[in-house]
Amino acid sequence: MVDETALALIELGAVFFALGVLGRVAGRFGMSPIPLYLLGGLAFGHGGFVPLGEAGEFAHLAAEIGVVLLLLLLGLEYTAPELVTGLRRSWQAGLLDIALNATPGALLALLLGWGPTGALVLAGITYISSSGIAAKVLTDLGRLGNRETPVVLSILVFEDLAMALYLPILTAIVAGVGWFGGFKALAIALFVITCVLVISLKYGHFVSWLVDSADREVFLLKLLGSALLVAGIAQGLQVSAAVGAFMLGIAISGSTANNAAKLLEPLRDLFAAMFFVVFGLTTDPASIPPVLTWAIVLAIVTTASKIATGWWAASRHGVARMGRARAGAALVARGEFSIVIAGLAVAQNAVEAELAALATAYVLLMAVVGPTVARFVEPIVELLQRPRPDPEDAGRDPFFTP
Repeated sequence: MVDETALALIELGAVFFALGVLGRVAGRFGMSPIPLYLLGGLAFGHGGFVPLGEAGEFAHLAAEIGVVLLLLLLGLEYTAPELVTGLRRSWQAGLLDIALNATPGALLALLLGWGPTGALVLAGITYISSSGIAAKVLTDLGRLGNRETPVVLSILVFEDLAMALYLPILTAIVAGVGWFGGFKALAIALFVITCVLVISLKYGHFVSWLVDSADREVFLLKLLGSALLVAGIAQGLQVSAAVGAFMLGIAISGSTANNAAKLLEPLRDLFAAMFFVVFGLTTDPASIPPVLTWAIVLAIVTTASKIATGWWAASRHGVARMGRARAGAALVARGEFSIVIAGLAVAQNAVEAELAALATAYVLLMAVVGPTVARFVEPIVELLQRPRPDPEDAGRDPFFTP
């Protein structure tokens, strides 16, 4: 009889090693590892090939830490002035983004009979682009210096701020406090965000000084401690742990933010991978085929709507046709945030099991389609821009004699 601790260690070791192999495979093909991590979770979960046993409790806690670290590092990428500037610059494109990309998810949820809560969840899943995948695609394709890139980044900033307002509402509603509780959570979130932005603008150096340290070990302990502390308090206030971590990241600025990002990135990747695996664990692979057709339809519609969003936003800034197409393609991918939204709803049993399956299938598709569209958008546009031959010349045969 194998000891429970030994069995848990063996299971975790197998999971981590498998994730490393999957990550290497993804890197070899230049794609995001998120789809493979989700597939790994499906393989290890109920209905999969090798169900996890003793390691499940640790895996779920690691998944929660993964969400906190994902949002903390996302917040570290922004400063309060950048957020304010981005919001002023992109609010019109941001509103169009919500209208075009949240609507398909909400309508499909209502069509499938999942009610207002299901509509709210699926709207968020289809709305939010993957900042991580978008940034990787722009870097890998050498487009960071392109004229359309600031437009893309400003839309991503707007989306992240929208999530800071959306997640508290979602957290309150799926917890069973109703829509009134959701709007109460929104009011608290608005107050918290305003306070954080004011503190970041005027006293950001003090927050950075509070967590900074020349000793890497002390710095890491203070960062993790403050992130988990703030996330826990935010969760207790029904504001969402993810939003709390995001706001803390914004409050840390300057060299402290840069050093924190470098120090936390490996931990973020490790725990985030566990988060995607755990979400896959909660989804029965047999539940995906019945919703796969709807996932494909949703992927086609929202790919077109994201491209339209980026095209319109880039055209308002005088970007040429090719740049408009690149801007739209960069926004197509969905990933970490979509799974965070679905994970919140599934954890509270607030939605149908089919919604989790649909979310998994949809993110699997979009995390692959997004980088692929971004990579091949230029030759496609060039092909469409080629002058068409004269129809009268197309059928002529110089060797034909009447």
